[in-house]
Amino acid sequence: MDNLNKYIEHTLLKQDAKKEDFEKLFYEAKEYNFSGVCINPAYVKMAKEALEGTGINVVTVIGFPLGANKTEVKAFEASCAKADGADEIDMVINVTGMKNKDYDFVRDDIKAVKIACGNIPLKVILETDLLEKDEIKQACELAVQAGADFVKTSTGFVKNGTGAKAEDVKLMYETVNSHGLKVKASGGIRDKETALQMIDAGASRLGTSSGVKIVS
Repeated sequence: MDNLNKYIEHTLLKQDAKKEDFEKLFYEAKEYNFSGVCINPAYVKMAKEALEGTGINVVTVIGFPLGANKTEVKAFEASCAKADGADEIDMVINVTGMKNKDYDFVRDDIKAVKIACGNIPLKVILETDLLEKDEIKQACELAVQAGADFVKTSTGFVKNGTGAKAEDVKLMYETVNSHGLKVKASGGIRDKETALQMIDAGASRLGTSSGVKIVS
């Protein structure tokens, strides 16, 4: 695949990342012309300045990684990220709400963040490692109802989790595609073979810290 780089959001979400790690991330994003970089909210301004004029998206994460922040806090976090220049926002759903079948709450949680995002795309992280297949489908449907733009598999932070699985990506794609939403696969994508499996299953974006290895 010639344009594999344009599927990749080059990701650095480690707690202990240093300035030189971010500099390397931005350099590599420009070197390989990735679709975007994905970083924590405190570093959005830095990323925006480093990537100015490149066309590379600055993506950040909200309610990360547990998704259990209050809705008002998630919405405020999203509005701050937007003000700092984020081009796209990836939020984590309230997984406990899904497990409790409190679907109105989960939908309203997503909707509040989408309102805060305004015209910038919102991706909804389902944390598929923690959900059954019917819960994945239901979460996708809630994201559609809330006006989101993407559904995303994973944070990559679930202990002993496998992250993105092609079968889950396919289920997500089949659930949201007719409604105009796209799918981002993230978590455990470390080689080209896995990346292509995710794209074949329906992913339009790949979140990975192994982007250079994948395209090389």
